[in-house]
Amino acid sequence: MKNLLFSFLFLSTLSFSKTIEVCKTCAINSIQNGIDSASDNDTVLVKHGVYFEDSILFGKNIHLIGENHPVIDAQFKGYALIIEAKSFVLQGFKIINIQQSYTKDYSAVRVLNSTNFVIKDNILENVFFGFMIEKSKWGLISNNKISSNAVEEASSGNGVHLWHCQNMRIEGNHVSGLRDGLYFEFVSHSFISGNTSTNNIRYGLHFMFSNHNEYHHNEFNNNGAGVAVMFSKFIKMHHNTFHYNWGTASYGLLLKEIYDADIHHNLFEQNTIGINIDGCTRIKYEHNFFVRNGWAIKFTGGCYANHFMFNNFLYNSFDLSYNSRLNDNTFNFNYWSEYTGYDLDKDGIGDVPYRPIKLFSYIVNQTPETLILLRSLFVDIINFSEKVSPVFTPDNLLDEKPVMKIIND
Repeated sequence: MKNLLFSFLFLSTLSFSKTIEVCKTCAINSIQNGIDSASDNDTVLVKHGVYFEDSILFGKNIHLIGENHPVIDAQFKGYALIIEAKSFVLQGFKIINIQQSYTKDYSAVRVLNSTNFVIKDNILENVFFGFMIEKSKWGLISNNKISSNAVEEASSGNGVHLWHCQNMRIEGNHVSGLRDGLYFEFVSHSFISGNTSTNNIRYGLHFMFSNHNEYHHNEFNNNGAGVAVMFSKFIKMHHNTFHYNWGTASYGLLLKEIYDADIHHNLFEQNTIGINIDGCTRIKYEHNFFVRNGWAIKFTGGCYANHFMFNNFLYNSFDLSYNSRLNDNTFNFNYWSEYTGYDLDKDGIGDVPYRPIKLFSYIVNQTPETLILLRSLFVDIINFSEKVSPVFTPDNLLDEKPVMKIIND
């Protein structure tokens, strides 16, 4: 009986839903009029064409679908779409020409207080902010392409900007030419995966005060700095690629005041600094590759109870930089390309511990101009002297069990 009642209610809902077509030659020729004519559960189907509309409003639970990517040209007059519906689908549009402002966060799509929504397969070009999502949950933002022409931070916005959200999925988006590709503040229990964030002028990804989130299989390439993670806890970051983030103050990953996190199976390749760590505690770094970075890992503040295991350090100028005489972090079973020890018992583990900190890295931290001496014989001599008898670096900061071969898993 319950199944029959459910089937009746479901079929009744379908029978009352309708599709409203919008096109230049249709009876309804504007997107706003199409939305105004719709009721909850209806579909507004917008045909291909160019629609010069801005600040399109809707608070109805509808599907707004574009056919062959119709263009919404906001003509630099503010927002393109402002959505306050609890549940909706936005799919298949090209949105262009969003107004810049120093006082308002104009965006291509602004979403407020929504639940159970989908935004996918859209193209955003020449925008200030792309998607601005506020106080919403259970949303999917998938397979969108967002690009702009950001020149300086003050006059540019973010590609995907989430504020006070939870249970979100950000998947398969491509973001370039913005201030921050992806920006999250007070976001929790969310998954960010398969995104590419490249050529953004500040960060590829930037999040603060955002706990219990997972970031995986993303690529952060050639941004002003790769990723900044601040004041957050219970974070998982794995199978991401951080590469070609070069600059005088650039890094693949910046960690500041992070607690109880897992960072594993990531690639840090050709960054000024692979990971810059400041005030972070109880983090596991495992199975990461650090390849041809200036500094693979740089500690700049008090960091405690962190564990580095099964990582590969390959051809970095400096594998490790540390700014304190005290150490509460462990390094074990890592591969170091500069390790020159031996393995007489053939168990795959070096018989001599490896000391990853060079005295010259300490000197460069104090006097950056000395970096010009990096490849000199003088530097080799002072590094060797510190290795034999540590004075300026922690005596217990070493890998007791360095592995002899690159770790692949």
